Amino acid sequence: MTQNIYDNPAFFEGYATLDRSIKGLDGAPEWAAMQTLLPALTGKTVVDLGCGYGWFCRYARDQGAAHVLGLDVSVKMLEKAQEMTTGAGIVYQREDLEQLHLNAQSVDLFYSSLALHYLENIDALFATLYQALTPGGMLVFSAEHPIYTAPLKQGWLADQTGQKSWPVNHYQQEGERISNWFADGVKKQHRKLSSWINALIACGFVIKKLDEWGPDAEQIARNPALDEEKERPMIFLLTARKPLI
Repeated sequence: MTQNIYDNPAFFEGYATLDRSIKGLDGAPEWAAMQTLLPALTGKTVVDLGCGYGWFCRYARDQGAAHVLGLDVSVKMLEKAQEMTTGAGIVYQREDLEQLHLNAQSVDLFYSSLALHYLENIDALFATLYQALTPGGMLVFSAEHPIYTAPLKQGWLADQTGQKSWPVNHYQQEGERISNWFADGVKKQHRKLSSWINALIACGFVIKKLDEWGPDAEQIARNPALDEEKERPMIFLLTARKPLI
């Protein structure tokens, strides 16, 4: 089973302090770019993989989605999502994404924000998503960039002038990476960018766009803490489509 780190009390409390937890989608600096990848949601069946607090689920419903399903392995996250959600149109459900089963051609859009890099068997998940998508259906997701996940010990290096650099080592050695972020022993998976893309292609997906996201000058001006993110991509955004035939 996928590590359920979000039910760790220390991790959950730490995660609750992030802007993306407090402010929702607008607190995620990559959200504006993610929005450009999304299709029109009116009348669509939408599944959020790793829904967390349910921010995107509520957004999709408010954009006219007919059915919204939020999946997460964390009981604490699902309880928070349910607490923050009023009205109908959204179902929250506990699922280990590595064990996911869905009806064929039952979903128009799969969305996921910074969840898939926790999964070891991404190939099986992509195969499941492909068969569950309607023809022309889409997968839109973000994940930690392989440049960010590659080093065994993550952290900036600085030269004598203060210029920051991100060390890229062990890039070719895919597999588990351990980080101490809000709690010790957080397990994530490092895979090359080519591995992400080739796994999608192998399932039949057509890649529509890849964005190695970084903040623009306006975002940095509003939030100077983002300045270091222009030195290397921390996350990537990707949209893929199931062919019509």
